Amino acid sequence: MAIEWVIAYLLLGAAVGFFAGLLGVGGGGIMVPVLTALFLAQHFPAELAVHMALATSMAAIIVTSFSSMRSHQRHGAILWPVVWKLTPAILIGTVAAAYLATALSSLALAVFFCCFMSYVALQMLLNIKPKASRQLPGVVGLSSTGLVIGAVSALVAIGGGSLTVPFLTWCNVKIQHAIGTSAAVGLPIAISGTLGYFLAGVSTDAVLPQYSLGYVYLPAMLLIASVSYFTAPVGAALAHRLPVATLKKVFAALLIALSAKMLHSVLTS
Repeated sequence: MAIEWVIAYLLLGAAVGFFAGLLGVGGGGIMVPVLTALFLAQHFPAELAVHMALATSMAAIIVTSFSSMRSHQRHGAILWPVVWKLTPAILIGTVAAAYLATALSSLALAVFFCCFMSYVALQMLLNIKPKASRQLPGVVGLSSTGLVIGAVSALVAIGGGSLTVPFLTWCNVKIQHAIGTSAAVGLPIAISGTLGYFLAGVSTDAVLPQYSLGYVYLPAMLLIASVSYFTAPVGAALAHRLPVATLKKVFAALLIALSAKMLHSVLTS
């Protein structure tokens, strides 16, 4: 691999980790559009670029999700009974959606990604937070929610925080516990999503680039994860020193711009 691509993946990992630590978001919102552009620039097959970006992003999120979960566990902020009830359905929804994603075109995935990230950006720009209006549902309700969270997370390669945190807050869970529980749920989402994209990639007839493990492009995943693991704590340390509210608005605008660029890249490839 040429040195310029190595540098690009390392810089992407640094940005992903920093924003994840600073704002509690990041992941696929940054990685998928940038990886799509990088893969197309490296002349990967255009019809596979978005699929590989989603899969590689999911795999890279495993490391940051594990680091985040450990941090919240040290603060006792994870509601493990909720995690255990959500996780089985999340695993099913994530793996199933990863398989579904491979049956969709790059354009369809790019459009869905763009729409969802616009929703996330709007939440951040307007600081929309659901009011606590009910209690946590039973196993059936949590399982149904887990299926949706897992499926959407696989289709946009996120750890699920933009869905899990609002849901738990709506169910009268304290915000600290909502964020901590969401971080714990993010790990099975990342692992099962990666597994789904791996299995789907192994069974495809498409010719994948060298060093791919299913749809996961290993060099990019390893380089991004190796840096994001160290920059996430830096972002977290600065969370109380920097104007986070202003940075969230800047980040929201960045999400929209990157998503639009991704859609343009797919349309013109």
